[in-house]
Amino acid sequence: MRPSLLALALLGLLSVAACSGGAQPDASPGLLTPAEFELAVADPKTVAINVHVPDEGSIEGTELSIPFDHVEELAGELPADRSTPLAVYCMSGRMSAVAVETLSELGYAHVVELGGGMVAWQATGRPVLAPP
Repeated sequence: MRPSLLALALLGLLSVAACSGGAQPDASPGLLTPAEFELAVADPKTVAINVHVPDEGSIEGTELSIPFDHVEELAGELPADRSTPLAVYCMSGRMSAVAVETLSELGYAHVVELGGGMVAWQATGRPVLAPP
């Protein structure tokens, strides 16, 4: 039996996404590419949070800097409204993954994360601001 054109097209799209580093079918829905993350941060309703320690710079538009391992104890610095969209990042993605989990446990419903962190951001030619 020959596969349908739709099946072949879907396989092709999945292969392209996997090879290009794009979203894969099993990827976290809150994990964004640098381009997607840039759009999220540009949204005035979104609060961007750098969770990397030590401070190695930030993405323009970042509103908060909270160490990934202190998110729960510094929850008072976060928006009181748990429906506020949050965009979280670190240098490579490891620290932001921990922070995203903590934010979810605190009840934040709309949290996205920069896949690959500032490393991926810079790899696409986007600038990182120097630490203060």
